[in-house]
Amino acid sequence: MAEPRHSLLQRLVWRLEAFAYDVVVGLVRLMPLETASNLGGWVGRTLGPLTGTHKTAADNLKIAFPNMPEAERRRLLDAQWDNTMRTFFELLMMDRLTPASGRLEIVGEEKLEEIARTGEPVIFISGHFANWELMPAAILAAGITCQITYRPTNNPHVDARIKTSRARYGVELFAPKGDGTRELVAALGRGECVALMNDQKYNPGPAVPFFDEPAHTAPGATRLALRFGARVVPMSAQRLPGVRFKLVVHDPIPIPDTGDKAGDVERGVAAISAFIEARVREHPDDWFWVHKRWPQEVYARLRASRT
Repeated sequence: MAEPRHSLLQRLVWRLEAFAYDVVVGLVRLMPLETASNLGGWVGRTLGPLTGTHKTAADNLKIAFPNMPEAERRRLLDAQWDNTMRTFFELLMMDRLTPASGRLEIVGEEKLEEIARTGEPVIFISGHFANWELMPAAILAAGITCQITYRPTNNPHVDARIKTSRARYGVELFAPKGDGTRELVAALGRGECVALMNDQKYNPGPAVPFFDEPAHTAPGATRLALRFGARVVPMSAQRLPGVRFKLVVHDPIPIPDTGDKAGDVERGVAAISAFIEARVREHPDDWFWVHKRWPQEVYARLRASRT
């Protein structure tokens, strides 16, 4: 299929955006890591509350923690903006945040070493916790051949720069459509591992409980586990003071295989969603609260309760 043709104006806008991206990246990479992260935190706390996305984050916190005192919810809003923008600034210099940097404590590192040693194809899953790019960095640093799912940016020039940046610490990228089943099947068929984020809204997926509300969730990891008999190994990251992090490699999530395919998929998706919820409850400051996670009717009910 031929590539779509874009207007001269669109191509010009992309070039200008790529130039601005290069300027920002160049300036940030001149800074020490702590300075860049602190600047990101300041930008988040200062500008985040002025955006329309702030309301989404506030609504999400109200849905997840309906009985939380208002003062604590306001603190969490500031904390999540601090973490979110620290992460975006840190993503521009991830080659300085690999396990070799000494800034990452890995709990369960022996599990990664075992997977690398045996060559077992594993499905890694996680969510947008703290600096989420630490998880693929740790997987690849352990010597595991792993395909990292990735959704491209709209600007092809910026997208190419992001891919080049991630290649500095070994990330091989591809851009799945939907839940990326075809690409992931190919990788597992080659005996490779795959890694997916499993904490964002996916409308075609089953609606499973997430903070006591239905949330449509991608079933790709569960379907692949059932198809290949692969283990689902969850990981999570926690931000520590001083641009340091704790990364935990958890025990595998059991995926039921009773022969009832539709039921097994839904139960597996629910188990993964429960894992994500438990990690969010442990460290709510570290999660990406600015994404609309629930169906529109959940937000409509929240709005109605305020009238």
